[in-house]
Amino acid sequence: MRLELETDRFYLGRDYSEAIEAMGCTPVHIALIPKREYISSIADELDGILLPGSDSDVDPSLFNEPPHPKLGRVVPEKDAVDRLLLDEAEKRDLPILAICFGMQALNVHRGGSLIQDIGSEVAKPIKHEQGIPRARNSHAIRVEKGVLAGLIGERTDGCFVNSHHHQALRDLGRDLKATAWAPDGVVECIEDTRLDRNVLGVQWHPELSWKTDELSSAIFRWFAACCHRVSDRKVSLAVG
Repeated sequence: MRLELETDRFYLGRDYSEAIEAMGCTPVHIALIPKREYISSIADELDGILLPGSDSDVDPSLFNEPPHPKLGRVVPEKDAVDRLLLDEAEKRDLPILAICFGMQALNVHRGGSLIQDIGSEVAKPIKHEQGIPRARNSHAIRVEKGVLAGLIGERTDGCFVNSHHHQALRDLGRDLKATAWAPDGVVECIEDTRLDRNVLGVQWHPELSWKTDELSSAIFRWFAACCHRVSDRKVSLAVG
């Protein structure tokens, strides 16, 4: 979930849960309580982890940089819970779908770093904060071989996505590879280099357009299929 600092409440946009439920899975909201025992107990019941976007930025101290003048708000509870969840996912070999901020958090958790502000740190950047309508696909991406390319099929040269972020990946973390880029070179997708791990991070927001955009829908179908395989594996082990 997210933490609204002004009202001190947990919340999350409905799009994530509706997309998960539509794919035959049960969405579980995880409160931002940064206690390892709590996160571990919840992870015991999960078949996959979706790291959603956020209106905050990852704390740059987590990748050993001072704050950029255009750094947005930082929510320590958000950073801490995401990192605890990623620890549990790694131990349990759970599939991960990381979206926008979630992809950035995944990269930093693996030891990578971020561009703290695209507009001032990327040469000749395109517009990555498109505004409304939020579901509109606003720029193209170049895709290379990987999970994402398999979801796109033969349309890898004409693929467009939406865009709602001012930060991006700089150095990639361990066991991660980039498989898609925006026209200005900003990384748009990362995947795990280990073939037995189901990890996909996308910089755009498929939850906004899963009802109308085939790629967005395919991403959630992929994640749901990965989660169902984990569930089936648990049942098999329980039956013995």
